[in-house]
Amino acid sequence: MKIIISIVLLLYFTTTSFAQKVYSVQHDYQADVKIYVTNYDYQADLLVYKTAYDYQAKGNEGKWYFTDHDYQADKKVYFTNHDYQADLKIYFVNHDYKAKWNEKSKIHLMY
Repeated sequence: MKIIISIVLLLYFTTTSFAQKVYSVQHDYQADVKIYVTNYDYQADLLVYKTAYDYQAKGNEGKWYFTDHDYQADKKVYFTNHDYQADLKIYFVNHDYKAKWNEKSKIHLMY
């Protein structure tokens, strides 16, 4: 029984620790990651789908849930006006199955 409980807890913490709950901050110095939103998907490092509920934002695969408060978020992001100011370039997609990393070398930014 202890083994089953241990496995369940391990799986729970593994999946929730990489959840993509983000909070948009007002100033760049408050952010963990600076983001630029591109006009086209091929320009982006990450294709992002905005989820309606926090439980839908699992893993580091581009499914984001925007929180109402910074303490609820895994990452605080700041949206820049220019691509050269950003650590990560994203493009918002309309369907969850389109969310993915185009540039795997930047995947560490969202862990």
